[in-house]
Amino acid sequence: MGPRAETREAILEAAYGCIAQDGITRTSVGDVARAAHVSRASMYRYFPGGRGELIEAVVVWEYQRFFIRLYEAVCDAETLEEVIERGILVARRAIADHEVLQVMLRAHPEAVESALRAEVAPTRTLVAEFLAPYLEQHELAPGVEVAGASSFLARMVLSYMGSPGRWDLEDPAEVSRLVRTELLAGIVPAP
Repeated sequence: MGPRAETREAILEAAYGCIAQDGITRTSVGDVARAAHVSRASMYRYFPGGRGELIEAVVVWEYQRFFIRLYEAVCDAETLEEVIERGILVARRAIADHEVLQVMLRAHPEAVESALRAEVAPTRTLVAEFLAPYLEQHELAPGVEVAGASSFLARMVLSYMGSPGRWDLEDPAEVSRLVRTELLAGIVPAP
């Protein structure tokens, strides 16, 4: 990581810390500059759009870090079922326990939505690519292709992470039931 990238990372970390401590509405560009030990002019060199651009960048930065942590939690799973179950459990718990995200969703859901809009499609692709080798190792139902199944599962898993519907995604037994009866139904042969 070069000096410019390190400074940007320090600014994002400082902004995240300020939001965690003071909330999104009370966090100013000046607060973040002081916390990151950079000038206000430097802040505007990195984030010329000011506070709004900075907030969006923090959301995207934390979103990317979230998926890195999620990958680390599931990368040693051995089966398709295990990777999906563990992914949903870890993600759901992380989202529910993420104080800054919850504060931002309550105070400024539009900022979170706007920042993540561009991230969703690439994330779906990455999740589908991650799931494909597990599907290749699994017996699939007749007519099911790996590419279509991995794309479907990526969409569904990401959807359930954000909105559990009628499922209790804190309960491993319930998540297991969801994976086997809804997500994998029609993709893998019934046992």
